[in-house]
Amino acid sequence: MRSAFDFAPFRRSTVGFDRLFDMLENSSGQSQENYPPFDLIKTGENQYRIELAVAGFKPEELEITAQQNVLLVSGRKSDETSDERVDYVYRGIANRSFERRFALADHIQVKGADMRDGLLVVDLVREIPEAMKPRKIDIGTGAERSAIGGGDTPASRQTVDAEVEHA
Repeated sequence: MRSAFDFAPFRRSTVGFDRLFDMLENSSGQSQENYPPFDLIKTGENQYRIELAVAGFKPEELEITAQQNVLLVSGRKSDETSDERVDYVYRGIANRSFERRFALADHIQVKGADMRDGLLVVDLVREIPEAMKPRKIDIGTGAERSAIGGGDTPASRQTVDAEVEHA
């Protein structure tokens, strides 16, 4: 028997992770389709590759769609009925249509796809926008703040008083 994991304590103490918890809750009770088999490879610090075994598929029978946070790879056999003429003794190579979904983290972009040796290779890269990258904030002194005009120090009050007297 499987027991469901309760994410409620985590939901109460986090902000903005609803999609992650929904995904974990929805995937825990489902058995995943395992066709076609695939490898997920980390090729660099921010680079990934998905290799799907798509033996028997032509490039025009495959479709890759990148939606928000989802990569959808599907294969549709155009000539599934034409093999009726062939008398198979054993058929070990799957000849069926498929649809495989991959959940992508934020800022993961599809860079390209290629067919090599019966494998569909999809290259991915994490591109974090410049505005979201960590940046160092310098800590200034009170004198710098006064020079900018942001402080109300005795020196800045004296300057204001002197300007009023000259007017």
